[in-house]
Amino acid sequence: MQNARFLLLALVVAALTFGFVKQINNAYVFFAGYVVLQYIALATAWNILGGYTGYVNFGTAGFFALGAYTTVMLHKIMPLLPLPAMMLAGGLVSGVIGLAMGYLTLRLRGAFFSIATLAMAIVAQTLITNWDFVGGSRGAYIIRPTHSPILGGDYIQYLFIVMLILAAASVTVARAIEHSRLGYGFSAIRDDELAAEASGVPTLRLKLIATVLSGGLMGMAGAPLPYYVTYIDPASGFSLSYAVNTIAMPLIGGMGSWAGPVIGAILIAVMEQIAVVTISSALSLLLVGLLLVAFVVAAPRGILGWFGR
Repeated sequence: MQNARFLLLALVVAALTFGFVKQINNAYVFFAGYVVLQYIALATAWNILGGYTGYVNFGTAGFFALGAYTTVMLHKIMPLLPLPAMMLAGGLVSGVIGLAMGYLTLRLRGAFFSIATLAMAIVAQTLITNWDFVGGSRGAYIIRPTHSPILGGDYIQYLFIVMLILAAASVTVARAIEHSRLGYGFSAIRDDELAAEASGVPTLRLKLIATVLSGGLMGMAGAPLPYYVTYIDPASGFSLSYAVNTIAMPLIGGMGSWAGPVIGAILIAVMEQIAVVTISSALSLLLVGLLLVAFVVAAPRGILGWFGR
């Protein structure tokens, strides 16, 4: 019942957010808002494995790009397929890849697991680079529809709505996990995996569930990207900035809580969008790095940890 109420509250907040942005009547706000919402979904997804379970994933860009390239493939095969169906397919592909990767790597711990996830992203990028059907190294163009299929308006507004719903759903899922037996199992693994396993906690099964959920949500967040940018190549799809940002956001906001990634994503993504407009897009990642170092030194438990002391 509490989860249903929270989902209803999240949808109400999403509707109010769309109404507020709509009143501004500025197309760029929808462009920038899409990025902020995308990072809320990504940071929340990363936190399921990295924050709740304690396994730091450097392969965010891999899951994200696999979702995006699933859309490219489906667009070529079935161009009239609705975007939500493509997002579900992207989430399924990334979730299955997450299951396979988890089964092979989750017996590793610490830095070894993190390096393995980074290697997975590199392998996936290499495969996409050599797959001509989705553009290969030259990239692929996607013709974005002009009008939104719902509520009228520009298609960017539709992308904004879709990502708004996904962000609300991701946060709801994360909160539901946090206050469930599944979340308690994740926390036991994070605090002391050996003790949890000795106590009868099915650690491998829970870690696989966390990897599938995290990877699936990342894939769904990446699926609308080709329609947003209209051109995608392996370098941009597998960009290191996705991995850096999705680690920095929960760390700055506070890991282990559903609210931490939301706070960190809003703070960093808004700051990046302001930097892109006022300074330079090349400096946005540098600003994130400096902010991350500052929080690691001054507030290692993030904003929530700082105020909760």
